[in-house]
Amino acid sequence: MTSAGGKKNGIEVSLRDCAFDAGSMQRNFFAASSCGICGKASIDAIRQRGLRAPNSGFTLDPDLLCTLPDKLREAQAVFSTTGGLHAAALFDASGNLLVLREDIGRHNAVDKAIGWAMRHEELPLAQRIMLVSGRGGFEIVQKALAAGLPILASVSAPSSLAVQLAREMGLTLIGFLRGRRFVVYSGAPRLAATQK
Repeated sequence: MTSAGGKKNGIEVSLRDCAFDAGSMQRNFFAASSCGICGKASIDAIRQRGLRAPNSGFTLDPDLLCTLPDKLREAQAVFSTTGGLHAAALFDASGNLLVLREDIGRHNAVDKAIGWAMRHEELPLAQRIMLVSGRGGFEIVQKALAAGLPILASVSAPSSLAVQLAREMGLTLIGFLRGRRFVVYSGAPRLAATQK
Protein backbone atom coordinates (compact mmCIF):
# COMPACT_ATOMS: atom_id res chain seq x y z
CA MET A 1 0.00 0.00 0.00
CA THR A 2 1.23 3.45 -0.80
CA SER A 3 0.14 6.63 0.94
CA ALA A 4 -0.68 9.93 -0.77
CA GLY A 5 2.89 11.11 -0.15
CA GLY A 6 4.31 8.11 -1.99
CA LYS A 7 5.54 6.38 1.20
CA LYS A 8 4.83 2.72 1.73
CA ASN A 9 2.79 1.95 4.82
CA GLY A 10 2.05 -1.74 4.51
CA ILE A 11 3.72 -5.10 4.05
CA GLU A 12 2.66 -8.29 2.34
CA VAL A 13 3.46 -11.62 3.97
CA SER A 14 3.22 -15.04 2.34
CA LEU A 15 3.20 -18.14 4.54
CA ARG A 16 4.80 -21.41 3.48
CA ASP A 17 4.51 -24.81 5.09
CA CYS A 18 1.99 -23.48 7.58
CA ALA A 19 -1.57 -24.64 8.12
CA PHE A 20 -4.02 -22.43 9.94
CA ASP A 21 -7.73 -21.69 9.91
CA ALA A 22 -8.03 -18.12 8.60
CA GLY A 23 -11.72 -18.05 9.56
CA SER A 24 -10.86 -18.41 13.26
CA MET A 25 -8.70 -15.28 13.04
CA GLN A 26 -11.32 -13.18 11.30
CA ARG A 27 -12.58 -10.13 13.15
CA ASN A 28 -16.11 -9.09 12.22
CA PHE A 29 -17.40 -5.67 13.13
CA PHE A 30 -20.82 -4.52 12.04
CA ALA A 31 -21.51 -0.81 11.81
CA ALA A 32 -24.91 0.57 12.72
CA SER A 33 -26.36 3.97 13.41
CA SER A 34 -25.53 3.46 17.07
CA CYS A 35 -22.03 2.82 18.39
CA GLY A 36 -22.78 -0.83 19.16
CA ILE A 37 -21.84 -4.03 17.42
CA CYS A 38 -24.20 -6.68 16.08
CA GLY A 39 -25.04 -8.75 19.14
CA LYS A 40 -25.60 -12.23 17.76
CA ALA A 41 -22.37 -12.48 15.78
CA SER A 42 -20.30 -10.87 18.54
CA ILE A 43 -21.65 -12.94 21.46
CA ASP A 44 -21.24 -16.10 19.38
CA ALA A 45 -17.63 -15.13 18.64
CA ILE A 46 -16.96 -14.70 22.37
CA ARG A 47 -18.39 -18.15 23.11
CA GLN A 48 -16.11 -19.67 20.48
CA ARG A 49 -13.02 -18.05 22.03
CA GLY A 50 -13.47 -20.24 25.09
CA LEU A 51 -13.11 -17.45 27.65
CA ARG A 52 -13.62 -18.61 31.22
CA ALA A 53 -15.69 -17.06 33.96
CA PRO A 54 -13.60 -14.79 36.21
CA ASN A 55 -12.57 -15.61 39.79
CA SER A 56 -15.84 -16.37 41.63
CA GLY A 57 -14.17 -16.16 45.05
CA PHE A 58 -13.14 -12.52 44.72
CA THR A 59 -15.28 -10.10 46.75
CA LEU A 60 -15.21 -6.38 47.33
CA ASP A 61 -16.72 -4.19 50.03
CA PRO A 62 -19.20 -1.74 48.44
CA ASP A 63 -17.83 1.06 50.64
CA LEU A 64 -14.37 0.52 49.17
CA LEU A 65 -15.85 0.45 45.66
CA CYS A 66 -17.30 3.93 46.23
CA THR A 67 -13.82 5.35 46.93
CA LEU A 68 -12.42 4.38 43.53
CA PRO A 69 -13.85 7.16 41.29
CA ASP A 70 -12.16 9.88 43.37
CA LYS A 71 -8.84 8.03 43.14
CA LEU A 72 -9.28 7.69 39.38
CA ARG A 73 -10.06 11.38 38.94
CA GLU A 74 -7.15 12.51 41.14
CA ALA A 75 -4.73 10.47 39.03
CA GLN A 76 -6.01 11.75 35.66
CA ALA A 77 -3.27 14.29 35.05
CA VAL A 78 -3.95 14.88 31.36
CA PHE A 79 -7.73 14.97 31.79
CA SER A 80 -7.29 17.65 34.48
CA THR A 81 -5.54 19.81 31.89
CA THR A 82 -7.57 19.03 28.76
CA GLY A 83 -10.92 17.61 29.89
CA GLY A 84 -10.83 15.43 26.81
CA LEU A 85 -9.43 11.99 27.67
CA HIS A 86 -10.82 8.72 28.91
CA ALA A 87 -9.12 6.70 31.62
CA ALA A 88 -8.90 3.06 32.67
CA ALA A 89 -7.46 2.13 36.05
CA LEU A 90 -6.62 -1.11 37.83
CA PHE A 91 -7.01 -1.37 41.60
CA ASP A 92 -6.11 -4.13 44.04
CA ALA A 93 -8.53 -5.66 46.55
CA SER A 94 -7.64 -2.96 49.11
CA GLY A 95 -8.50 -0.14 46.70
CA ASN A 96 -4.90 0.82 45.95
CA LEU A 97 -4.40 2.28 42.48
CA LEU A 98 -1.97 0.06 40.56
CA VAL A 99 -2.03 1.77 37.19
CA LEU A 100 -4.00 4.39 35.30
CA ARG A 101 -3.81 4.98 31.58
CA GLU A 102 -5.43 7.78 29.58
CA ASP A 103 -6.30 7.99 25.91
CA ILE A 104 -8.70 9.82 23.64
CA GLY A 105 -10.27 6.41 22.94
CA ARG A 106 -11.73 4.59 25.93
CA HIS A 107 -10.87 1.21 24.39
CA ASN A 108 -7.27 2.32 23.97
CA ALA A 109 -7.08 3.34 27.63
CA VAL A 110 -8.28 -0.16 28.59
CA ASP A 111 -5.75 -1.75 26.24
CA LYS A 112 -2.96 0.32 27.80
CA ALA A 113 -3.90 -0.69 31.36
CA ILE A 114 -4.14 -4.38 30.45
CA GLY A 115 -0.90 -4.06 28.48
CA TRP A 116 0.78 -2.74 31.61
CA ALA A 117 -0.47 -5.81 33.48
CA MET A 118 0.87 -8.10 30.77
CA ARG A 119 4.30 -6.45 30.81
CA HIS A 120 4.42 -6.85 34.59
CA GLU A 121 3.29 -10.49 34.41
CA GLU A 122 0.09 -9.72 36.32
CA LEU A 123 -2.28 -11.63 34.02
CA PRO A 124 -4.80 -13.00 34.71
CA LEU A 125 -6.13 -10.11 36.78
CA ALA A 126 -8.14 -12.43 39.01
CA GLN A 127 -7.69 -10.27 42.15
CA ARG A 128 -8.14 -6.84 40.54
CA ILE A 129 -10.84 -4.29 39.75
CA MET A 130 -10.99 -2.13 36.64
CA LEU A 131 -12.68 1.26 36.63
CA VAL A 132 -13.27 3.14 33.39
CA SER A 133 -14.20 6.79 33.06
CA GLY A 134 -16.71 6.28 30.24
CA ARG A 135 -19.32 3.67 29.38
CA GLY A 136 -18.85 0.01 30.15
CA GLY A 137 -19.56 -1.12 26.61
CA PHE A 138 -19.48 -4.57 25.06
CA GLU A 139 -15.92 -4.29 23.80
CA ILE A 140 -14.64 -3.26 27.23
CA VAL A 141 -16.48 -6.15 28.90
CA GLN A 142 -14.87 -8.48 26.36
CA LYS A 143 -11.41 -7.12 27.17
CA ALA A 144 -12.05 -7.40 30.92
CA LEU A 145 -13.05 -11.05 30.51
CA ALA A 146 -10.00 -11.82 28.37
CA ALA A 147 -7.79 -10.30 31.09
CA GLY A 148 -9.50 -12.34 33.83
CA LEU A 149 -10.96 -9.36 35.71
CA PRO A 150 -13.75 -10.29 38.15
CA ILE A 151 -15.12 -6.73 38.51
CA LEU A 152 -15.54 -4.00 35.91
CA ALA A 153 -16.99 -0.66 37.00
CA SER A 154 -17.77 2.48 35.03
CA VAL A 155 -18.97 5.95 35.90
CA SER A 156 -21.55 5.78 33.12
CA ALA A 157 -24.01 3.27 31.65
CA PRO A 158 -23.15 -0.09 30.11
CA SER A 159 -24.75 -1.15 26.84
CA SER A 160 -27.43 -3.85 26.89
CA LEU A 161 -25.06 -6.14 24.98
CA ALA A 162 -22.37 -5.57 27.64
CA VAL A 163 -24.85 -6.55 30.36
CA GLN A 164 -25.87 -9.67 28.45
CA LEU A 165 -22.26 -10.78 28.01
CA ALA A 166 -21.33 -9.99 31.63
CA ARG A 167 -24.28 -12.03 32.93
CA GLU A 168 -23.51 -14.95 30.65
CA MET A 169 -19.82 -15.02 31.62
CA GLY A 170 -20.15 -14.28 35.35
CA LEU A 171 -18.46 -10.86 35.37
CA THR A 172 -19.51 -8.31 37.97
CA LEU A 173 -20.54 -5.26 35.96
CA ILE A 174 -21.22 -1.96 37.72
CA GLY A 175 -22.42 1.25 36.13
CA PHE A 176 -23.13 4.82 37.25
CA LEU A 177 -20.50 4.57 40.01
CA ARG A 178 -20.73 8.08 41.40
CA GLY A 179 -20.41 9.21 44.97
CA ARG A 180 -22.13 6.69 47.23
CA ARG A 181 -24.36 5.24 44.49
CA PHE A 182 -23.99 2.66 41.74
CA VAL A 183 -26.01 0.11 39.78
CA VAL A 184 -25.05 -3.57 39.73
CA TYR A 185 -25.99 -5.12 36.39
CA SER A 186 -24.49 -8.56 36.98
CA GLY A 187 -22.48 -10.47 39.55
CA ALA A 188 -23.90 -8.88 42.72
CA PRO A 189 -22.59 -11.66 45.05
CA ARG A 190 -19.02 -10.35 44.64
CA LEU A 191 -20.02 -7.17 46.48
CA ALA A 192 -19.93 -8.31 50.07
CA ALA A 193 -19.72 -5.86 52.95
CA THR A 194 -16.80 -6.48 55.28
CA GLN A 195 -17.80 -7.99 58.60
CA LYS A 196 -17.01 -5.57 61.46
